[in-house]
Amino acid sequence: MKFEDLLLEIGGFGRFQILILFILCLPRINLPMHFLLHNFLAATPSHHCAIPHQEAFVNLTMEEVLLISIPQEPDGTFRSCEMFSQPQFHLLLNSSLQPENNSIQHCQHGWVYDHSQFTSTISTEWDLVCEQRGLNQATATFFFIGVTMGAMVFGYLSDRFGRKAMLLLSLVCSVIFGMLSAASVSYSMLAITRTLTGVALSGVSLIVLPLGMEWVDIQHRTFSGILTSIFWSIGNMLLAMVAYLVREWHWLLVAVTGPCLLSVVCLWWVPESARWLIANGKVKQAHRHVLRCARMNGRKDFAVSPEEDMPLTTYAQRIVLQWEQKKPGGSYSYISLFRTPVLRKISLCSGTVWFGVAFSYYGMSMNLTGFGLNMYLSQFVFGVIEIPAKIIMYVVVNRAGRRQSQAWALILTGLCIGAFLLLYAVLAKGEVSILCTFTSLRSVVAIMGKGFSEAAFTTVFLYTSELYPTVLRQNGMGYTSFVARLGGALAPLVFLLDEVWRSLPEVTYCGVAVCCGSVAFLLPETLNVRLPEGIEDIE
Repeated sequence: MKFEDLLLEIGGFGRFQILILFILCLPRINLPMHFLLHNFLAATPSHHCAIPHQEAFVNLTMEEVLLISIPQEPDGTFRSCEMFSQPQFHLLLNSSLQPENNSIQHCQHGWVYDHSQFTSTISTEWDLVCEQRGLNQATATFFFIGVTMGAMVFGYLSDRFGRKAMLLLSLVCSVIFGMLSAASVSYSMLAITRTLTGVALSGVSLIVLPLGMEWVDIQHRTFSGILTSIFWSIGNMLLAMVAYLVREWHWLLVAVTGPCLLSVVCLWWVPESARWLIANGKVKQAHRHVLRCARMNGRKDFAVSPEEDMPLTTYAQRIVLQWEQKKPGGSYSYISLFRTPVLRKISLCSGTVWFGVAFSYYGMSMNLTGFGLNMYLSQFVFGVIEIPAKIIMYVVVNRAGRRQSQAWALILTGLCIGAFLLLYAVLAKGEVSILCTFTSLRSVVAIMGKGFSEAAFTTVFLYTSELYPTVLRQNGMGYTSFVARLGGALAPLVFLLDEVWRSLPEVTYCGVAVCCGSVAFLLPETLNVRLPEGIEDIE
């Protein structure tokens, strides 16, 4: 007998489950507002070297001052990281003349930033440009390193101490460290607090989906996973709107952290996972939550009276008693994921898939300025396109299965990145007759790639939660999330490879997505299969 048999008695998808899923969707909205915050927190506006003694050029316009002080690129724009050591007055007569030999140097007096789009970002706050550009990208890496560490910590703790308690701890810590990040007075303080925020939010990312899934029957498992995932996309769109309204980075951090307080309050109405309680021998607590579920779902014949705290039917009693008798002895850890042959194969393959999914997803999501659209519009469109992608995946995973859906979604993500790169090469040739057509096509391909990328991410959360048994589910989710966050941490650093070859970042994202997507074919199918409870169910 399985827990699904008990769900048939108490209602596997009624008002009780809908309430839980709705409450758990609130922190889900908040996740992308932090995970993709780097796009706006660390945005680098156009800038040039600060010009000393500028008051001496009172008779010149600003354009003329820049002309004699800042070298120009071949396209006529002023360089961001270099200046003339001495004013080049002869350029006023003919700007096409060459500057004097050895007259160009790196910025000596700081930078001047264009504040028309951003009041301030961490780039303008601490001059994270030019030679310090790596530190700017590293801010996202620090955050994902925190998420990586948190995946291992909360994966183990939620299997050890329960889903709800660890989710509450994650939310409270997210509020504390998020507010400390907003109050940062130095880059070092920001790096540390963003890392700790990543650790805390990792627990939220890791626990929300399994906690909801463990209360839902087989028939509605896919629906609940897709529904929860849609709220990530809503958070994506809200991030674009919040960032558009709040242009100062301190207050932007406050704005995206504040909603965690609402989630903390609402978590009061979410019960602990009955599956976890029974698997850990806490049968009496499981009885109370199961009875509450039955009452809310209108299964009033499930109990003798409202005062009694035991299920009435001997059928349901036998299930709970059998669980108690079969309660697994000993404890489980991450090592348990690799002890048996089938679990070992699942763990290695799912880890590879998670790395590819996260690496390609964040590689595309953190390149908002590379798609020819306004960055706020790009963020909003990327959020919008994710919703139909998820609805389509709801149909596809139930017809084609999890394995095929996962593999092809990730492979097509890589192919779209490759097509985007080829279109960029065509545009670089500058053939005027095809520029307009190919620019539009490039944007379409980018949006399609983002849709496939989100489809892969949606499927991998659902798929992984079905692959691991209850006694190891959070350890499995913690391990795969750890590997995924490694991908997320490396993704922003890959942008720095454009100094080696302009197209190297896109080639890297494309290759990793296709290779990791192919590995998904090695995983077992879980469509319409009951959630495994113990390792013996897997083996």
